[in-house]
Amino acid sequence: MQQKLSDIVENGISPALALLPPSMDTPAARVMLLAIGLQESRFEHRRQLVGNPPRPTGPAKSFWQAEQGGGMVHGVRLHSATRAAATALYQARGVQPRDAAIWDAIENDDVLAAGLARLLLWSDPGRLPVVGDADGAWNLYTRTWRPGKPHPQTWPALYAQAVAAVQEA
Repeated sequence: MQQKLSDIVENGISPALALLPPSMDTPAARVMLLAIGLQESRFEHRRQLVGNPPRPTGPAKSFWQAEQGGGMVHGVRLHSATRAAATALYQARGVQPRDAAIWDAIENDDVLAAGLARLLLWSDPGRLPVVGDADGAWNLYTRTWRPGKPHPQTWPALYAQAVAAVQEA
């Protein structure tokens, strides 16, 4: 069953943003983190489902579905705009700054995963789209997450759900 978005914010996103520079905590960032988590996993699956029947054995982990060699794990660890904040995040969460250790940890550490997801958004040279700009948010999501099988038809409703959750908080 999908976790309540308020629980995701309270137990994952808010603590993660508290470990990052204050300028990274904005309503637009919170909307993006919720929308991407909804798009990637519906906040139901911490491991990518593969096969028929679907089983949680795929190469992506966390509610934000990060692969070991991808931007959220490997990229933010090395990117000049995120390296220092990522190092502080690893230290705070007791994780060694190695791709395999990070990838293993994010499967069950929602604070680490949310923090790394925010850092991946931060690494993009563009600004975060304003709250309500679903098209701009979709473009940022596809540019930073690079989903292998994007589902643009589900984005508008999931993005609207994320906006509503942030506005209610």
